[in-house]
Amino acid sequence: MKDFPSCFGENGVQVADASCTTAAAVATTTTMSNGSISIAKASQNVVTCVYQCKLLGKSRLIIINWTKNLVGHCFSIEIQDLSHKCLNKIDIKPSIFTKRKGTKSVIVDFVTIDVYWDLSIAKFGSGPEPIEGYYLGLGYKGEMILLIGDLRKELLKKTKYLSNSLRISKREHVFGKKWYATRAQFKDNGPVHDLRIECDTFGLDDPQLVVRMDSKIVMQVKHLVWKFRGNYTIFIDGLHVEVFWDVYNWLFGPTTGNAVFMFQTGSGAEKSGSLPDRSISSLRGSQSSNFCLTLYAWKNE
Repeated sequence: MKDFPSCFGENGVQVADASCTTAAAVATTTTMSNGSISIAKASQNVVTCVYQCKLLGKSRLIIINWTKNLVGHCFSIEIQDLSHKCLNKIDIKPSIFTKRKGTKSVIVDFVTIDVYWDLSIAKFGSGPEPIEGYYLGLGYKGEMILLIGDLRKELLKKTKYLSNSLRISKREHVFGKKWYATRAQFKDNGPVHDLRIECDTFGLDDPQLVVRMDSKIVMQVKHLVWKFRGNYTIFIDGLHVEVFWDVYNWLFGPTTGNAVFMFQTGSGAEKSGSLPDRSISSLRGSQSSNFCLTLYAWKNE
């Protein structure tokens, strides 16, 4: 790979615009003045989803950060204002001590946005993002500017809103020793797939990388020592999905370093072999319908 975008560090991964991800712990590596490397390991309990929506006739970014702590699952919502510089943040912390269903209002650009959520019967996997049994919606003047969850029809019946939103990206931290698993949806209202990355680098002279979708191998990289960065196109749900990987840290970096995997749909994926810039700042004003899933893979020691 020749040139990496500014949001990807040489020894790790950074998000270029930290102000847009205040609720999410981001993987970073910093070289100290004495030459040593200080690594801030990302939280396992954060999933960040970015959506492109329309509000007051303008395209906005809405960022949902799902988190998990000792008292339960929480989420925060960040709504981009008209200046495209500031994000209005809403923190919702339903737990065993408070309601897991409710409504809340927030002022954005001098108008009131209503937030609706129901996690009362939500089911969760190993991560903080609900798998099923929930809805989360943002409404304004009879229109649901953002609506997610498998129970969204229930909310539409109650509010009689119409929905109009577009997924842009999702970032997630996954942990493991030899394999790393998550769930991935590449098409709006399409099937949810079990995505699994397999890579054993411990003590092997010639490790290989395998990507499975619903247990089926969709990508395999041999001689990984020489191909520690690259890209490959797979075909999922009628879509071309460009897969980018960077496992340099697993092979040559610090023992606590992470690898990066990016799955990008549509024709916007670059062919140069470098990871495209999918930082929050680069997404501002983007009108692309492409979806990008980024996984930060950390090895458990």
